[in-house]
Amino acid sequence: MTAEPEIRTPQLESDLGGRGWHRLPKLLTPSDCADLSAMFDADERFRSTVTMQRHGFGRGEYRYFAYPLPAVLERLRQRLYERLAPLANRWAARLGASASFPADLSAFTRLCHASGQVRPTPLLLRYRAGDYNCLHQDLYGDLHFPFQVAVLLSEPEVDFDGGEFVLTEQRPRMQSRAHVVPLRMGDAVVFAVNEAPRAGTRGTYRVKMRHGVSEIRRGERFTLGIIFHDAR
Repeated sequence: MTAEPEIRTPQLESDLGGRGWHRLPKLLTPSDCADLSAMFDADERFRSTVTMQRHGFGRGEYRYFAYPLPAVLERLRQRLYERLAPLANRWAARLGASASFPADLSAFTRLCHASGQVRPTPLLLRYRAGDYNCLHQDLYGDLHFPFQVAVLLSEPEVDFDGGEFVLTEQRPRMQSRAHVVPLRMGDAVVFAVNEAPRAGTRGTYRVKMRHGVSEIRRGERFTLGIIFHDAR
């Protein structure tokens, strides 16, 4: 794993404010990616498994990690949260929200647990040929952190074809805008969980964000999902 997640400011804030996402290249090493992908069949690592087609979420399978999280994931989650929390508070102020996010993840986790959100949400996703993930949001309760991170653990055009990471912005009184995020193995994307503030001629307005994965045409694709709020 990289010693410190490289999150550039103001580029991070500019990207998230302008389009709702920011790419972090080579956040994990190929070795880390292989180790995390190999955990998918280790039942003791996970608290639950979801088969997407059973719920109308798409096709494929994902598994929610149990606490304690794998060490590489725990460190990465803490460091990312610390760098994103100041921006989360600036967004909350712009959107007129009363939420105030603590500077460290452990304090935020205590707030989640106090509100009844006690189940860990980081997850590992596996897609095979024909699988896809419908556009959605990962909220899990009343309390949510405004950003999450997805890390691609497989190599496009080598391990799989297709499977692009897709984001949409639902803009008020305008047509929706779609983004296809270019990712290679180990790259991550930071993106808005629910709403993003935008500067308009009449002040700040809200854009609804959703994300998903297009159909896998060949091979197998693994993704690590890093969500900072726990679930009910």
